[in-house]
Amino acid sequence: MAEELQPIIIKKVNKGHAGHHGGAWKVAYADFVTAMMAFFLLLWLLNSVTQEQLEGVSNYFAPTTASKSVSGSDGALGGTALSEEGALTAKSSKAVAKLDLPPPKVKAKAKETKAEPDESTPTEKALKKQEEKQFEKAKEQLEKAMKENPAFKRLADSLIIDNTPEGLRIQIVDQDGLAMFLSGSAKMFLHTRKILELIGKVIATQPQDLAIEGHTDAKKFGGSGKYTNWDLSADRANSARRQLLDLKIPEKRIGRVVGKAAKEPLLRDDPNNAKNRRLSIILLRGTGEQKLEPEKLPGLRAIQKKQLEIQQSKP
Repeated sequence: MAEELQPIIIKKVNKGHAGHHGGAWKVAYADFVTAMMAFFLLLWLLNSVTQEQLEGVSNYFAPTTASKSVSGSDGALGGTALSEEGALTAKSSKAVAKLDLPPPKVKAKAKETKAEPDESTPTEKALKKQEEKQFEKAKEQLEKAMKENPAFKRLADSLIIDNTPEGLRIQIVDQDGLAMFLSGSAKMFLHTRKILELIGKVIATQPQDLAIEGHTDAKKFGGSGKYTNWDLSADRANSARRQLLDLKIPEKRIGRVVGKAAKEPLLRDDPNNAKNRRLSIILLRGTGEQKLEPEKLPGLRAIQKKQLEIQQSKP
C-alpha cells in the first residue's frame, strides 16, 4: 500500500499591518505632549504678569494704522465694485471691524479716609473739652511744682508727662546715676516717695481712674530665673499703688496695676537704657465721676434748647 502523502501547509504572514504597531504613534504623542506643555506654559505666563503688562503686549501687536473705510480696504476702489452706474459699494463686501483698545489702567489712588463724623451729644462734647482742660491744668501744675521746688531740681528730667489717646500719662524714669528704686528691688528711695507725693496731690483733684504700670530695661534680672523682670516690674507698680493709697487716693480709682517688664521700652533703639526703667501713672480718659463745671451749664442748656426747637420745627 503506497504511503499517504502528507498535506503541505503554507503559512503566509501578512506584514501589511505592521505599521499600526510601529513608532508612528510616538511621534503623534510627542506632538501632543509638546502642545500641552506649551499650553500650560502660556497659562503660567498669563497668570504671572500684571494687567498693565498684558495690555502692553496687546498694544504691541495691535495695528498702528486703521482703515478709514467701513467696507473693504483703503485701496484704489476703497472696497467698492464697478457697475453700470459707477462705483458702488458691493453688497458682498464685509465691514471692517475697528479695534479700539482701552488705555492701560492706572492704579486708582487710595481714597483718603475721611474722619467719621462726631455724633457725640452736646453734653459729651462739653465733657471731653472739659477733660482736656483738666489734663492741661494737671500737666502745668506738675511742671510748675518741679521747677519752683529746689528739692526737685535734680529730678526735673525724671518726670515725663504726655497726653496720649489713653489719657494723661505721668512717667517717673530712672537716669544714669539716679534710680527710683534699689537695684533689683521694689523698695523706693526717699526722692521717689517725694515725687509720688507731688503727683498724688495733683491727681487727687482729678476725677479719672488710674492705671499704674511698672517697666524695666531689657537686662535679664537674676541668675536663677525664679525672680524675673516680670516680677520686678509688677512689684514696683504695686509699691507705687500702696504709696498712692497712703496719700489718700481712693482705692476705687485704681483701674489696673500691671508689670510689663521690658515689653514696652521708652527708648526702643536702646532697650538697656536706664530710662526704660520707669513707673507710668495714667489718668484714664473718659473714666471717673465726671461732672460739668457750673459755669458751663448755662451755655449747654442754651445749645440743648436750640436743638429742641429745631427738632420741633421739622414737619
